[in-house]
Amino acid sequence: MKIAIAGGTGTVGRPTVDAVRAAGHEPVVLSRSGGVDLVAGDGLDAALEGVDAVIDTVNVSTLDADAATEFFTTATGNLLEAAHRARARHVVVLSIVGIDRMAYDYYAGKVAQERVVEASPLPWTILRATQFHEFAGQLYDRAKLGPLHVAPRARVQPVAAREVGEHLAAIAAGPALGRARDLAGPREERLDDMVRSYARRTGHRGWVPSISLPGAQMKGMRAGYALPGADAVLGHQTFGEWLAAR
Repeated sequence: MKIAIAGGTGTVGRPTVDAVRAAGHEPVVLSRSGGVDLVAGDGLDAALEGVDAVIDTVNVSTLDADAATEFFTTATGNLLEAAHRARARHVVVLSIVGIDRMAYDYYAGKVAQERVVEASPLPWTILRATQFHEFAGQLYDRAKLGPLHVAPRARVQPVAAREVGEHLAAIAAGPALGRARDLAGPREERLDDMVRSYARRTGHRGWVPSISLPGAQMKGMRAGYALPGADAVLGHQTFGEWLAAR
């Protein structure tokens, strides 16, 4: 099979490309560096020629609900239209566990993205996954009060990006599932503990205090709304194992 991966140079896109190739399929990476602009629609038709399936792992760095909604509806909408013109047989979109329980900020954009997919004439699968292990490092870099790193409180069940990529590749090679079973890591973790563990692993020895960040999305994560249900598929690598392997 020929499988296109939108966002194939990102955190989960790269291991998805690797998993597609390891399964014996031909990956096609859709990225700006490769001449494909999902928002403008440039380069899509040529890149998707002869493609059997498409995996959408594209992300955007914003916490603004309007900006996220505009990006995801436009980018995914253009991708779906081009995949339809290319007569692709299956489109798989990566989403996030719990977004319908806290449809605010960035998550509002993901909810809007799912609606675009559900309205598509193409056979589709939406896979919701929990936060990746890399989330701790992203927050360590971004969550600061002046020079002080802080550790946001939240309940999470992080999953390895590699396992998400393997799951996406396997789904894309099969029939469309609609809403697939959620994918999560093997156990629940405290996000602030994860951030502090990451800080220590990188050599930081200063104080990293736990804080409760404002906003409805973070409040929902503290309440456990980002945790998977009992029927979720669970990965194998724990956050501690991932961190030790870095």
